[in-house]
Amino acid sequence: MSTPALATAAEGATRIILVHGTGHGGWCWYRVATLLRAAGHRVDAPDLAASGIDSRQLRDVPTFEDYTRPLLDALRALPPGERAVLVGHSFGGMSIALAAETFPEKVAAAVFVTAFLPDCTNPRSQVIEKVVARVRLLLLVFQFS
Repeated sequence: MSTPALATAAEGATRIILVHGTGHGGWCWYRVATLLRAAGHRVDAPDLAASGIDSRQLRDVPTFEDYTRPLLDALRALPPGERAVLVGHSFGGMSIALAAETFPEKVAAAVFVTAFLPDCTNPRSQVIEKVVARVRLLLLVFQFS
C-alpha cells in the first residue's frame, strides 16, 4: 500500500509563514504545516535566532530584530509582488508584528494565535519589558522550596 503524495503548491498559492514562540522552533508547526501543504499552500516555518536547530544561545542574540532576523530575511527574499500570511504563536506575535511593520508591502495578513500583540502607543521594548517582569513575578510566586 502506498502513501498518498502531498499536494504540491500551485503557482499563485498562498504563502504562509508560521512563527513559533519562545523556547520552540519551526518544528512545533509540523502538523499544521503538513495540513496546509496538503491543501496546496506554500508553507515555511523558520527557526528564529537561538531557537529550533539554530545553535546560538539567546544571550548571543543582542536585539529583538536579530532574534527575528530569519523571518525578516524570508520576507525580504520573497519575489516582487508576492505577499505572505504571517501566523505567530505566543511571543511569535511580537515577531510577526515587527515583520508587518518592516515589510507592509509583503504581508497580506497577520494572524495572532494566542499571541502577544504589541500596542500602538508604547515602544516594543516596553511591551517586552512588561512580559519579562510578569514572568519574573510568576517565578517568584510559584517558586518551590
